[in-house]
Amino acid sequence: MRIFVASILALSAITPAAAQQPASFTVTVVPPEHGTLQLMPALPADGKYAAGTVVTVKTTPAKGYALDSAWYSVPGRFGQMYHEGMTPEFKVTIDRDKRIGASFIEASAVDHLNVTNDVVFAKPGKKPLKYDVYAPKGAKNLPIIVIVHGGGWAANDEDVMRGLARELTKGGRFVVASLDYRWAGKGDGDETGTTMANIIEDVFGGIAHVMEHARQYGGDPTRIGVTGDSAGGHLSAAASLLTASIGAGGFGKTAGVFEFMPSYLPKGKTVEQVRTEMLAAIKAAAPSYGVFSAARLNAYSENPAVEDAWKQAIAPLSHVPNVKERAGGLGTEAVGYLCTVELLSFDVAEQMREHLQQVRLTGAEEARDPDAVGVRVVGVRLEQEFQALGGLVGQHILLDLRAEVCNVVRLDDALDRALDVLGEDLVQQHRVTLPVPGCF
Repeated sequence: MRIFVASILALSAITPAAAQQPASFTVTVVPPEHGTLQLMPALPADGKYAAGTVVTVKTTPAKGYALDSAWYSVPGRFGQMYHEGMTPEFKVTIDRDKRIGASFIEASAVDHLNVTNDVVFAKPGKKPLKYDVYAPKGAKNLPIIVIVHGGGWAANDEDVMRGLARELTKGGRFVVASLDYRWAGKGDGDETGTTMANIIEDVFGGIAHVMEHARQYGGDPTRIGVTGDSAGGHLSAAASLLTASIGAGGFGKTAGVFEFMPSYLPKGKTVEQVRTEMLAAIKAAAPSYGVFSAARLNAYSENPAVEDAWKQAIAPLSHVPNVKERAGGLGTEAVGYLCTVELLSFDVAEQMREHLQQVRLTGAEEARDPDAVGVRVVGVRLEQEFQALGGLVGQHILLDLRAEVCNVVRLDDALDRALDVLGEDLVQQHRVTLPVPGCF
């Protein structure tokens, strides 16, 4: 009797929960343009698959087109959230209502590329961390641009940046790697929440892996640029400004010590070697927008440390060195490659626009002096400008041109690009770093 009663009670406890699990889910097929897709097994007439069904999405591009991605989407943090596959066949597990589709692009957009998808560089939690490589055909010893995706540190993956990667490879001047990282908190299903420090460690780990294998993709591991938007803007800025904090001392485990242990270290190399090589390799950063100050980053971060100083340790704006420190201590080779225009915003974008325009006109005019070599006169002029301004982060413009290898036209182009960017509505303390064309 006791066994029977206990069994009835147990069944009554699990039956409501089990009853809440749907036996099937609705799948909506979005008809693609410039190609077709086929679901296997075929979608039943009622538009529903049994829960747990694994569906293979087979894609076929039309003539003159290539696969962009196969995908499914579900409602999420930013509306419909897309999960994509870059191969002709893409598997989808039906565990909720989903939309399934595919996109195709003109074949000419990718004909120049060798693409390597899903290179796994680490697995510190449940999710394998990976990156995709976009290499121009015949690439040899090209500079590498590493893209870090956005998504509030809690959404998206490396696939979302493929459009930018393709654009950056046009002209055959760069190899591009687009990398992923752990999502903040428990977004990946890990029992222990991922902190901002962990995410930065993933970015450093990904860059270390890219550098280690750069030659097989036709890249130069000693010339790295980083870029990203939103959360990726913060992380790309962190990669360029927090590199000196790579180490084995732990992040906040000891008072006053905030070091990042990359989630991947090349075999046979110490963390000190990785830090030294990465410090020399990362030549430029170009975050399109993001959160860079400690005050704004705190809202997205769990406190992993014993003191509040951790808040500054993850903030790129807290690590921008004085311009004189940046100008000093660089070897001839480093100066030759470090050709960037860095803009730290005024409170009012229009003030920046007007001042940059004046600097551009005045500097270019002086540089056309026949006695001037390259743009050294412009460099002197800009040195005078920011000495007069006397400001740094979030207050004034900081222009850092190591332009011995550039000419006036390229400088002009770079500043024109800066003006275009400044025409947008800027967030307070927004930081933009633009590579000078031809200098990287």
